[in-house]
Amino acid sequence: MSETDKLFFFFSSEFPFNKEGLEEFIGTFKNKKYKKNELILKCGETEKELRFLDKGIVREFYASADKEKNINFYIDTEFITDFSSFTHSTPTKKFQECLTDVNVRVLSKQSFLDFTNKFNCGKLFIETIFQRLVVKNENDEFIHFVNTAEELYLDIMKNKPEWLKQIPQYHIASYLGIKPETLSRIRKRI
Repeated sequence: MSETDKLFFFFSSEFPFNKEGLEEFIGTFKNKKYKKNELILKCGETEKELRFLDKGIVREFYASADKEKNINFYIDTEFITDFSSFTHSTPTKKFQECLTDVNVRVLSKQSFLDFTNKFNCGKLFIETIFQRLVVKNENDEFIHFVNTAEELYLDIMKNKPEWLKQIPQYHIASYLGIKPETLSRIRKRI
């Protein structure tokens, strides 16, 4: 296993697997490719696999019959699984769509459970991921509640500039909860 492998690096720096267990774990993931505009996850489905983003851009959103609301974008190498649905075997409320061609590595839930039972590390993994998600989601919700669209845009400029370079502006506008024309006016003022 190459130490430059993104999934290997993620786990070796974040979780206390021994190297032998880590290599075995990484080896159980399968490569999967999705095309631009393809849905990876649909509302009402139950997560049955862990997905690690190797390459590409994925948007996460809620949708009703008449509107969509972007809630996140994934660009970096990270897990893009709905962990609540995965852990509790409940239907997700989210959609995930590829904004570019996407390469992910996937691991079935059963393979994950088999491995974590063998090495007694599953509980730590799930707890750590959930702690991070709770903190991130709480922070994101607070920022969306207290800031104006312009302040949110400035926050993106400061903390997630890659979004502005790689994600279409109409998707950024949806994330901010405004129309694309309003985003254009904000961009002109800034």
